[in-house]
Amino acid sequence: MELLIGRVVKSHGIKGEVVVEVTTDSPEERYVVGEVLHGKQGKKEHELTIATLRAHKGRLLISFKEIPDRTAADSLRGTQFFAEPIEDPDDDGFYDHELEGLRVRLDGQDVGEVTGVTHGPTQSLLEVELASGKEVLVPFVEAIVPDVDLDAGTCTITPPEGLLEL
Repeated sequence: MELLIGRVVKSHGIKGEVVVEVTTDSPEERYVVGEVLHGKQGKKEHELTIATLRAHKGRLLISFKEIPDRTAADSLRGTQFFAEPIEDPDDDGFYDHELEGLRVRLDGQDVGEVTGVTHGPTQSLLEVELASGKEVLVPFVEAIVPDVDLDAGTCTITPPEGLLEL
């Protein structure tokens, strides 16, 4: 499964640079001079080789070997870049797609399913559809979600009183 790692917001300047909004936790590994990025723009696909890159106002300015000027750069607006997940055995984090579909367990019983993940400024929230059909947001912190077992397809929750009734 490929992950979205960034998107072209607009062109920049007259030399063919584009502004890229980065959506990956490891931009230093994904965006490197010489790296070939796989881009999708509607039904069009692009293979673009990074020629130069630099930080600019919280985003990246990138030029590609295949893009000679501003006109060509303008045509990339909206292109989304995708890449395979980076496997790091020392990383104890999770990708959203690994969490989605997990059965949610409380006191040894299945109570629902993770349907999505919402990322906030301070923490992530698991979107959980309870067996009753009700949807709740569960803070994805160790105190409330102490165990995630990808092999078993489950996550165990210990919510504070009232969280599932909100």
